[in-house]
Amino acid sequence: MRLDTIYTNARVTTLDRSRPTARRIGVFAGRVAGFDEELEGVSASRIVDLGGAPVVPGFNDAHYHLSAFGVRMLQVDLRAETVSTLDELYRRVAEHAAQLPPDSWVIGAGYDQNKLGAHPDRDRLDQVSGGRPAFLQHCSGHLGVVNSMGLARMGIVEGRAPVEIEGGTVYTDAGGRPNGLLAERAVEVAYESVGPAPFERFVEAIGRASRAAVASGLTSVTEPGIGTVGMLGNNCADLAAFAQARDRGLLHVRTNVMPAAELLREIGPFEAERQWFGLDLGLSSGFGDEWLKVSAVKFMVDGSLIGRTANMSVPYADTPGRSGYFREDPEIVVNQIIQAHRFGWQIAAHAVGDVTIDFVIDAYERAQHLYPRRDPRHRIEHCAVTRPDQLPRIAAVGAIPVPQGRFIHELGDGFIRALGSPRSEWCFRARSFLEAGLRVPGSSDCPVALGDPLLGIHSLVNRQTASGRLLGAEETLTPLQALHAFTTGSAFAAREETIKGTLSHGKLADFVVLSDDLLQVSPDRLSSLTIGATVVGGQVRYDAGAVRSM
Repeated sequence: MRLDTIYTNARVTTLDRSRPTARRIGVFAGRVAGFDEELEGVSASRIVDLGGAPVVPGFNDAHYHLSAFGVRMLQVDLRAETVSTLDELYRRVAEHAAQLPPDSWVIGAGYDQNKLGAHPDRDRLDQVSGGRPAFLQHCSGHLGVVNSMGLARMGIVEGRAPVEIEGGTVYTDAGGRPNGLLAERAVEVAYESVGPAPFERFVEAIGRASRAAVASGLTSVTEPGIGTVGMLGNNCADLAAFAQARDRGLLHVRTNVMPAAELLREIGPFEAERQWFGLDLGLSSGFGDEWLKVSAVKFMVDGSLIGRTANMSVPYADTPGRSGYFREDPEIVVNQIIQAHRFGWQIAAHAVGDVTIDFVIDAYERAQHLYPRRDPRHRIEHCAVTRPDQLPRIAAVGAIPVPQGRFIHELGDGFIRALGSPRSEWCFRARSFLEAGLRVPGSSDCPVALGDPLLGIHSLVNRQTASGRLLGAEETLTPLQALHAFTTGSAFAAREETIKGTLSHGKLADFVVLSDDLLQVSPDRLSSLTIGATVVGGQVRYDAGAVRSM
């Protein structure tokens, strides 16, 4: 048999216990065909010399908003890396607004009031937006600020009774006047007022983001929410947009997509008078192929820590009296979780506050009691503030926590202010999950945080905030454990451990060439490593000069 490619002269860490290391990898039809001595006398269409570089399985991000990342590339960048003061923010908004047609929305994204000192001000936005409606999205996606014309587009008219949006907040000043700050469901009303991106622009955004993702070493991602306007997707044609990106060769990373829970409904009757619950045609978790697949269904249950909207059992340390809330009627949510479980879906519930984590565990326990399933492998997205007593309960129900280690660096100082002690030490756990017998996937929540998996690995190992504080010293991982999170852990969370996570016979030939061995360098140097090349299905999708054909 003639192989497609043999990659040689490499230092391969396979993460496969039966064969931990190798020097050569043979690839046939996108799969690993053999290693080292198994390739003696075997020919290949192409021989690639990797120059003795370290190789690890392809990185896999279990919670990565690929499409939102791409859309944000087309908006005003307001992240802390580019905007350090409110004055800078207003200047960037004004410069962008001046280039737009008179009636266009001015859209920016990524600001963090914890680093700017305050949220942007409605009246200042009026001054810099040139008479246009403006909407600035918070880095979390759970908050945002609109100007006066933006409020009007949302149907919020001053002088009327205070606006109430169930599951959301329209904040006001001391006199009862909306100050432009929105939270949770109110943010989604703003998204709906802006409207979805045109289909072609959305496809372009997916392509842009996938190029950036593969350049960071990612070979697989899970998009946690598509199909709605706003926080979880663009519109009802999102799956078609991903399929178009794949068919046009724009989708460079393997992508699992989670439909938003509000898309699920009763359909039927499908037999006698029995109703089906889910998507049309009985579509559910697992439909698709190695490049594009429908994964879990995404439930948004509460909010965010830095927005102080996550549902907590004790009020936030820096905002007495405020303890967050559920975004939806809890009774409706638990009934939908039970139905989704009953009809075969893997469930991914966004749960940040400890009250919400209890709620989700209860719902999973009840669903499994009513409709027993073998290994449903439900997920708790973020699982952010996890009390010690919740750890064995998560393990008992067989759920998978999906924390974001990179949050510790980028948002950790805000977490400390919001939670105080000891709750901040329970924040985005890692080692405690492993010690409880749980599998921990690696994820970034990009674009909330930077999506570079090497940065995520660095944060899982070091757990330092941007100010240099150590947050959760007992939760640090070893480099090997962190590598497993971004490979085998994420594969397990997506129910794909038979084809991803390790470099093994018959598995997908997805791997990354690194500038140095992340298992050998000093832990404080992990973030300085770079990607030499990214190989997906045996094909080089990104090359920074590490690939040399012979």
